[in-house]
Amino acid sequence: MATDPMPSDGETRAAQALAAYGIEHTITRHGRVASLEEAAAARGVEPRDIIKTLVVRRADDDYLFVLVPGDREISWPKLRAELGVSRLSMPDAATARDVTGYERGTITPFGSLRAWPVIADATVAGRTISIGAGAHGVAATVHGDDVIAALEATVADVTDAAGKP
Repeated sequence: MATDPMPSDGETRAAQALAAYGIEHTITRHGRVASLEEAAAARGVEPRDIIKTLVVRRADDDYLFVLVPGDREISWPKLRAELGVSRLSMPDAATARDVTGYERGTITPFGSLRAWPVIADATVAGRTISIGAGAHGVAATVHGDDVIAALEATVADVTDAAGKP
């Protein structure tokens, strides 16, 4: 009989990882939302305080997490320059789940199946943020500096304001 090797409870994995890192955090549960604005209202924060965890592929079986504030988007030229590569891509939803253990919309570096490198946009540092915690409608409110330190994240300017060319 085959069993699923991935833990089925992403929220538990994320909470255990946050605790193992010793990161002071508050968990918020609000159910599914349809937009960044709804998520911010449900969490009692500004949209810019919500941090999206995006999975980026450098090469076969070589991924990283990029932490992007809700009101910003990855600047591919900046990210490629930071990493010293000419090509990056985002995996499809199934691949992202396979390499993190989380389905899209719940991805967090905390409790991921593998500890991929992390790049935090420079705007994450020095403030309180709300980051996904492994399940739809579940988030951890944490200090950005604690996340950066725990994950040994590289801090760099890798985003632009959303909608900016």
